Order: sequence, then C-alpha cells, then structure tokens
Amino acid sequence: MIKTVYLSDVGRVRSVNEDCTWVDRLEQGYTLGVVADGMGGHQAGDVASSLAVETITRDLAGLPGGLSVRDFGEELRKAILHANEVVFRKASEHEEYRNMGTTVVAVLLAGRDGMVGHIGDSRAYKYRRGEIVQLTDDHSLVNELLKSNQISAEEANVHPHRNVVTRALGTDEQVDVDMNRVTLEPGEILLLCSDGLSNYVTPEQMTLTLGLDDLALYDRADRLLQMALHAGGDDNISIALLEQHEDAGSGTKEWNS
Repeated sequence: MIKTVYLSDVGRVRSVNEDCTWVDRLEQGYTLGVVADGMGGHQAGDVASSLAVETITRDLAGLPGGLSVRDFGEELRKAILHANEVVFRKASEHEEYRNMGTTVVAVLLAGRDGMVGHIGDSRAYKYRRGEIVQLTDDHSLVNELLKSNQISAEEANVHPHRNVVTRALGTDEQVDVDMNRVTLEPGEILLLCSDGLSNYVTPEQMTLTLGLDDLALYDRADRLLQMALHAGGDDNISIALLEQHEDAGSGTKEWNS
C-alpha cells in the first residue's frame, strides 16, 4: 500500500502561496498526487494552480478500475490537457487573470505501477536504497542553457533567471505534456515538489533526509520543508511524498501554513 503526505508553505518572503498541492487515494485503488506552482502575480497564480489541481482531480475521480498503465496514463495526460484549457479560458475571459499560468507535476499510481506527467519546472524524484533520481526534465530557460553547455551546473544553481519556464500550463491554447512511466517498489519513495524546494535543497540533502527510516514520513517531509526555509525560503514550498509499503496500512496527511 501507498503511504502519502503533503505539505505547503508560503515561505519567508511571499505574501501569497501560489502553490497548490493534493494527494489522495481515488476510487478503484488508484493514488493521485499533484503539485502545481502558479504564476501571474497578485491572485492570478494561486487561481491558476488551484484550477489546475481541481480539474485534474475531478477528471480522474471516477476512473474505472483495471486499466493498464498505458491507458490510465493517457487519462492523466488528458486531464492535464483539460486543465490547460480551463486555465487558458479563464485567463482569456478575465483581464485580472490575463497571462496567468502554472507548472504541474502529477503522478497516478495503481499498486506499484504508475505514470508521471509534467509541464514546467516542478519536479518528480524517486528515492531508492540511498539514491535519488530526478524523473522529470525541467522546461526552463536555465535547463536549456545547461543542456546546450552554455552554462555549468554550478552557474545554473545561482542563475538570475532560474525561475523562468519555457513551458507552462494555461499560458497557451496548446501545450505538450511530458509523460514518464514509474515503478515504486516497497521502501521506495516518490517526491513531487515545486521549485521552492528543489532550488534550495540539494539532491544530496533530499537523499539523506528520505533515508531516515526512523522518522515518520510526515517528519521527513517537514524536515525537507525546514531546510528550504532555512536556506532562504524566498519562494513558496510544496512537497508531496508517496512511499510504497508491503503492509496493508495507508493514509494521507496534510499540513499547510
């Protein structure tokens, strides 16, 4: 069974939390997790992220059981694309929301098998046996510069435009969703997060924290959050953890501030 926890914090600088995070067990045995990081200023960013999460969760709530990974992955992709339509239409119809958008990273699991869909620079990581692997590839200016060898990894970490995304949900009528298959074995953890975590907490710190088996899953998530806050907390911070267990227990917690 999957144990889950999610946390979101406004950080030390921002006055509004434009992130929206949701994890829960759906009908027919699926587990869905979503992290969205809104943008647009004023109230537009939090409207965009909330609309995206609401649309995705609503579209997948009645998913029939017994679907193959390919089929329920396609349903996740369609739900994300529908969220793009909803956010784009809202931004087009209301001047105060013009140009708003959001990143999104979402996972849909059935048992040990699942699919990850993402747009933007919110990330998915997989932790296993003392190692962490980033599953998603940022749609960001800095990542494009890094892949073309125009900047180094060290420069990317401090680049003044590291928050600029090259692809977002809701800013254009059409958008592509990157999809990746994932398998979660017992003891392995899937981490979804906004860049408020990944820009301030290193993969090495994530690995050490997630490997603290003596800490409850919630406490490990909270420790990651506190690390981001202590590193500056200049952005909203959102974290979702999904841990695979052999036992029959499962549950979801949340904590927001």
